[in-house]
Amino acid sequence: MPDDDKPGLLAEGRPGDNAAPMSVGELSGRLKRLVEGEFAHVRLRGEISGYKRASSGHVYLCLKDESAVIDAVMWRGSAGSLAFAPADGIEVVATGRLTTYPGRSKYQIVIERMELAGEGALMALLERNKARFEAEGLFAKSRARAPLPFMPRVIGVVTSPTGAVIRDILHRLGERCPSHVIVWPVKVQGDGAANEVAAAVRGFDAMAPGGAVPRPDLVIVARGGGSIEDLWAFNEEAVVRAVAACSIPIISAVGHETDTTLCDYAADLRAPTPTAAAEFAVPVRADLAEQVTMLGLRTERCVRRYHERAGERLAALARVMPRRDALLGPQRQRADDAGARLVRALERRLTVARGQLDRSGAVLRPALLDRRIERAGAALSSAARALVANDPEKPLERGYAYVEARVSGRVIADAPAARAAGALRLHFKDGTVDARVERGGGRAYTGDAPEQPNLL
Repeated sequence: MPDDDKPGLLAEGRPGDNAAPMSVGELSGRLKRLVEGEFAHVRLRGEISGYKRASSGHVYLCLKDESAVIDAVMWRGSAGSLAFAPADGIEVVATGRLTTYPGRSKYQIVIERMELAGEGALMALLERNKARFEAEGLFAKSRARAPLPFMPRVIGVVTSPTGAVIRDILHRLGERCPSHVIVWPVKVQGDGAANEVAAAVRGFDAMAPGGAVPRPDLVIVARGGGSIEDLWAFNEEAVVRAVAACSIPIISAVGHETDTTLCDYAADLRAPTPTAAAEFAVPVRADLAEQVTMLGLRTERCVRRYHERAGERLAALARVMPRRDALLGPQRQRADDAGARLVRALERRLTVARGQLDRSGAVLRPALLDRRIERAGAALSSAARALVANDPEKPLERGYAYVEARVSGRVIADAPAARAAGALRLHFKDGTVDARVERGGGRAYTGDAPEQPNLL
């Protein structure tokens, strides 16, 4: 081996070698320009794997098939316009451009648009979402259905304001039972349709009772028929969750009889067509009027039959009851007897009273009254003389006196009572004198000792 081909310790230029060494960054840049120039627009078909949405809104995933895997990134602006919710295992067709990531020496595709790879992939996604929502209990089979009102006063309709659907609903409601209808206009297919439908359902549910706009008693989510792509907005998660969470009863009328969406499973009732939804929503007013008339006739017949039977029972009872004269005859006879006896008793009492009056009148003669007055006057004079003779003050005029206890005021009639009283009061003709009782000529029981005369 020549000495010139042997590697040395230091990198040196060799004779005839005019290729200067490139940096890693330069090589990465050249590769990036080459790849982006050659594959500025590509469409890849593959299965999503490792799907992840960052907090920034960007989406990172891998596309794979039987033989290879390629990294992919979808920036936030493109990810927000997706018509479906990506998930692992879904086969898609991604449109974008290839680029490299020098930081990891990797190449990747920057996805600008991503679509499902055919109707089969769309149906697979539909079945996967259906199983997931049913496992969460969002469908009517797993939750208690709200009963539909018999005759809603206000009906909210979520649909396109320009299509034939709203005209069919209003026409059918007008034929059966005219109601107050509030239409929330939305797009029913295309970008943003699912968000508008979900926002309309939540808006009806958020209305307060008694507000400026009346709160609906029933909501109809309606759309005409179409392909699975046309009806896909009603399979979106936002619509399913809004319908399942709505507190107002909802009828789903999306598509024709053969069309089925996830919104149908989340609603309280599925109608095969929008016209059928209007028929389910309200009864037929003519049938109601006829039913009311029939009920009125039945009520009248019942009342008449009851009245007739009551009359028959009354007549039967009247036949078996005794007559009035038979019931009241004894009482009338007793009343007549009592009246006759009362008259005789009053006459007898009047005769007796007249006899007593005559006898009293005969006794009340003037001479007899005068004698009775004289006897009464003599008795009164005798009583006056006795009163004067028994007057206790009369003996006082002859020098007598009577004694009474000074404290109690009782009259003293003997010496023991006087000694017991101690303090006495002597009553004379012309006044009273207080006195005290002494024992054996000694000092009195009460009061001060008599003053000792001065011998000097």
